[in-house]
Amino acid sequence: MSATDKPARENEFQVAHHFDSADVQFDAGRMGIWLFLVTEILLFGGLFCAFAVFRSWYYADFVEAHHHLNRVMGAVNTVVLICSSLTMALAVRSAQMSKTKLTSLLIGVTLALSCVFLTIKFFEYSHKFHEGLLPGRYFTAEGFHGHHAGIFFAVYFMMTGIHGIHILIGMGLMIWLLRRNMRGEFSSRYYAPVEGFGLYWHLVDLVWIYLFPLLYLIG
Repeated sequence: MSATDKPARENEFQVAHHFDSADVQFDAGRMGIWLFLVTEILLFGGLFCAFAVFRSWYYADFVEAHHHLNRVMGAVNTVVLICSSLTMALAVRSAQMSKTKLTSLLIGVTLALSCVFLTIKFFEYSHKFHEGLLPGRYFTAEGFHGHHAGIFFAVYFMMTGIHGIHILIGMGLMIWLLRRNMRGEFSSRYYAPVEGFGLYWHLVDLVWIYLFPLLYLIG
């Protein structure tokens, strides 16, 4: 750790009474995170299956409807999330090296990028509301040849909305990590929360990497 970094209060880290050692506690925590991520994969996997089924039923309507999505905004948001995944990975590495100030900086940059993502998504949603490109029976847009474009936007808002909720949850967790890191709670001796959140954030980014081509490029 450099001289400019805030010393970590390693003496405050304690092993819970039901674990034999710190290594066992760390491995158990990591296993818990992976089990949680499996449930997230099942959740989004179900949504992807629903998309595939509806697309097979209303193929022409889905292809027509997806042309009304803003590909530029979707592409920019893809780049934003990829960059945030990189900064989060670097934050985990800096926490492992006890670089407290750098860890805070990188988590802060990741938080800022997530705000950029949601801001772009806000303007994209606003355009959809203004044009009447809404789910199901609330669909009021005109000029469509098919009669099931509302189903496409129902799937669109469901998938991107749940993903957006995960972004909001991630932002809250980043603020929590920042506060703990600024108190010097993370170091090479204890960085499990940072690493666990990093895995969560990579999954959120990966889901968007699948959502973007499915919704914006191939309908």
